[in-house]
Amino acid sequence: MFGKDKAKKTVVVETKPYHCMDIERIQSELDVNVSTGLAPSDAEQRLTVYGLNEMRGGGRPSAFKILIRQLANLMTLILIAAVAIAFAIKDWIEAGVVIGVIVLNTAVGFAQEFKAEKTMDSLRKMTSPTSRVLRNGHQIVVPTVDLVPGDVIYLESGDVVGADCRLFEVFNLETDEALLTGEALPIPKTVDTFDDVELPLGDRINLSFASTTVTKGRAKAVIYATGMSSEVGKIAKKLMETNKVKKTPLQKALDKMSWVLLGVAIASMLIVFGANKFKIKNEVLLYAIGLAIATIPEGLIAVVTLTMSLGVHTLAKKQALVRKLVALESLGSITNICSDKTGTLTQSKMVLVRAWLPGEGFFRISGLGFEPAGEVTKKQRLEPPTDARINFVQDSANDEKNSRVASDDGSEETVVVNASNMSASLRRITQGAALCNMSEIRTDDETGYWYGIGDPTEIALQVFASKLEMGKPTLTNDDNQWKLVCEYPFDSSIKRMSVVAHNAITGEKVLFLKGATERVVPCCTGRQDGEQVSSMSTDDLQEYLDPQIQEMARDGLRVLSIAYRYLTPDEESLDMNKTDREEVEVNMTFLGLVGIYDPPRPESLPSVMECYRAGIQVTMLTGDHPETAAAIARQVGILQDEDDEDIDGKSGEHQAIPLGPLVMTAREFDRLSDEEIDALPELPHVIARCSPDTKVKMIEAMHRRNGIVAMTGDGVNDSPSLKFADVGIAMGLTGSDVAKQASEIILTDDNFATIVRAIREGRRVFSNIQRFCCVLVSGNVAELVCLIIGLAFRDKFGETVFPLSPVAILVNNLLTGTPPAMALGIEKAWPTIMDEPPRSPSSGLFTWEVQGDIIFYGFGMGLLSISNFWLVMNGFGDGNMGEECNRGYSESCDLVFRARGTVFATLTLAILLHAYNCRRIRGPMWNWHMIKRVHENRFLFGGVICGTILCLLCMYVPGLNTAVLKMKGISWEWGIVLITLLVFLILSELYKFAKRKLYKPMSVATEAQGRLQRIWTENTLASSTGGLSK
Repeated sequence: MFGKDKAKKTVVVETKPYHCMDIERIQSELDVNVSTGLAPSDAEQRLTVYGLNEMRGGGRPSAFKILIRQLANLMTLILIAAVAIAFAIKDWIEAGVVIGVIVLNTAVGFAQEFKAEKTMDSLRKMTSPTSRVLRNGHQIVVPTVDLVPGDVIYLESGDVVGADCRLFEVFNLETDEALLTGEALPIPKTVDTFDDVELPLGDRINLSFASTTVTKGRAKAVIYATGMSSEVGKIAKKLMETNKVKKTPLQKALDKMSWVLLGVAIASMLIVFGANKFKIKNEVLLYAIGLAIATIPEGLIAVVTLTMSLGVHTLAKKQALVRKLVALESLGSITNICSDKTGTLTQSKMVLVRAWLPGEGFFRISGLGFEPAGEVTKKQRLEPPTDARINFVQDSANDEKNSRVASDDGSEETVVVNASNMSASLRRITQGAALCNMSEIRTDDETGYWYGIGDPTEIALQVFASKLEMGKPTLTNDDNQWKLVCEYPFDSSIKRMSVVAHNAITGEKVLFLKGATERVVPCCTGRQDGEQVSSMSTDDLQEYLDPQIQEMARDGLRVLSIAYRYLTPDEESLDMNKTDREEVEVNMTFLGLVGIYDPPRPESLPSVMECYRAGIQVTMLTGDHPETAAAIARQVGILQDEDDEDIDGKSGEHQAIPLGPLVMTAREFDRLSDEEIDALPELPHVIARCSPDTKVKMIEAMHRRNGIVAMTGDGVNDSPSLKFADVGIAMGLTGSDVAKQASEIILTDDNFATIVRAIREGRRVFSNIQRFCCVLVSGNVAELVCLIIGLAFRDKFGETVFPLSPVAILVNNLLTGTPPAMALGIEKAWPTIMDEPPRSPSSGLFTWEVQGDIIFYGFGMGLLSISNFWLVMNGFGDGNMGEECNRGYSESCDLVFRARGTVFATLTLAILLHAYNCRRIRGPMWNWHMIKRVHENRFLFGGVICGTILCLLCMYVPGLNTAVLKMKGISWEWGIVLITLLVFLILSELYKFAKRKLYKPMSVATEAQGRLQRIWTENTLASSTGGLSK
């Protein structure tokens, strides 16, 4: 529904509170008569004024521009310069390697960015292609893009609503708005006018919104907003506003490092030229160029990209698809997860979990989903049964196995109820749940999974009846012979439904009624109390039921009532299909209450607790009602018992969670200014009746508190916040295309636990990047220190004698750079990685500690290497620097070539072993416990072994050593090399020991993060002694 902007000026309609206007006011406001609709000429004129009913936005960037952006970054430009330098010194191998790195970096980045955002295209696909409207008194079909404000539109079951409209005539209309408002159930609509201007979007039930689906009934409405003025259009605007690409801290750190290294490389070349008094001979130029290349870790970008790509591959195996590599960086710093409720923390499947019958109390129903598997249980006091009580526990041995003693004091037991021991009242209410029901549950022939057909609430009732082996198919079979005679369908205006059922075996005809309690009670004149019927007035019955309804509502249950009565002899002779329902739905006997809700996923609670372990706050932002949201939040651990006490000073098994600091409605939160929000001691943990703007406002508040925010969701209403968050996480199974395209990560299993695994992987990836950056850059520093100090060595002619030849510099760089860094890039996460609080984004990649490590290790390896050159030349040798040893081998250069071999071996092996140092930033690496685990990272172990073998080959292969690398194999000098390596490892352990004693912990939890980790600890202890609390 999205096209190119017209050259002409278009006018966007400002949405007014149409839910507060009656139809007469709307007709006047939009200048239309709803009985005749717009004239065709008027519609055409409005189309030119308001524009097409479509989403507008920018076009997709060209492939050429994306390619230019990939090449026009500093590190790539430095690598291109390195290629030119490598060609200049005729080092074809080095040139080929660097070209390969450039191609790899560019290809990966190009592929990621070329997956252009399709958010607007998804919005376009959601729009119905045609709509039925009233024009000039005639009903016609027009393209949805031609709809204009003032059009009278017809809606019926199955239609996708083409534009935002105000209903003025409805018949049993219900619409599915889950993807826009987050409501799990279809919304019954009305034509009533509301006074509250700030009514949440989900409560404006006299409106219907573009891209929502009509699930039941039919209606007429007048359109008041099209295109970018509709609610979907507002979401599109928000997505466009947040579609700006910003560099991440990692990218900024690498850019900054590139500039620093470029400056160091240029300075190094000037030092080389200066040391030779700017008499730039060919050998001096080659040495300066080789030193400049050694300064630049040309494999860094490739290793970073490869590490992130492997992280993406790992997450894909764990059911998380990463759409943007940079999301991995942010995952390790996440401090807050803002989660939708429906379909994310919950199953998005309505389940009946509780029933209440007068005189018998509460029944609990286990089992989740559509499969009719589970038990119906009831707690019953151990008293001798009387005639007035229903005896659930039979004397027979067959039924004795269905009872379990579950009480500690022996005063009551938990009874498993089934078809053989249920009371007459429970049997009757189960019949009502199954027969007064138009839904079906079936199994998929291929997968064997159960699924439901029909209204979600009716499916829940049907599953409940099937658990007691009294589902509709069972009741209507030849053994039971129930048959539906008449149906009075659900009417949203009266919120109830009834059926007349006939049993061929007993001959009885029964009217079953179900619906909202406030609509069922007025139809009743009594209640079923055990086997007796007690007469009651409507007011007395309502007062009798209120405590039970409130108790179920506190737990977030949607409460329905079921009633019945037998038809009178006169009614049995009537055709009930021709009888008015108002005459039939009277003198009913109230049977009981049932509680239905969308249950949490089983993995939600442990996943939230794992987030708390990692110091991450989970916040629920939902379109559902506050009571339901708060109840679910308690069940999944977002709200704790201590939170309840903080709000009202009370606690208890059924303690209600009143609205307060930790639970707010969107209206309350939106009324707060930014200053008032920032003054709150703690941001709300639950916000109900959320709009897209509320979610964005919450993310902004978290950003002002230096939070790194992940937003999960599946609906269109989640898209702006998914885009605005640091990491947007969409649901793959139930998520809309819009949400998926607005996200950085898609969960293919819709499992909240996958988010925790993704955060763990993000932390691992970032810590590994930090490790190999330390190896690469400290290795470059070591080479730089060694080679620059080496300029002090001169022959008798005053010419500089290089400690390594230019080609040897490049070979050393090749052996010690990318291979060990790549091995560290796939290092497994340490077990304690989730015990640490989130990494501060301000710390960056190169923290002060990492910079200190680079300087210490780099200078240490460099000084030890150049010291070995001095020892061979002057300590154990005669100090003869030979003649023109930079150009080639001669007898006079034998000592110099052996000294170079010593430097090459020392520098190469030290950097390779230093890769093991970097496996643990502070932990000891060379004690016996860790030495036994030296082969744990097989790639690193193999890389060190291969690097050592190649080092030996370079030193001892005839011709390669003296003619190409300008060094010679060594003999007794190996003693110096080994002692130097041992000294380096001892110094490394002493340095780490000092850091452990003197430095503060690497990650310090804030007070809020410490509180979350204590909650995790308490729940872990509770689980080890009998189950997780709440």
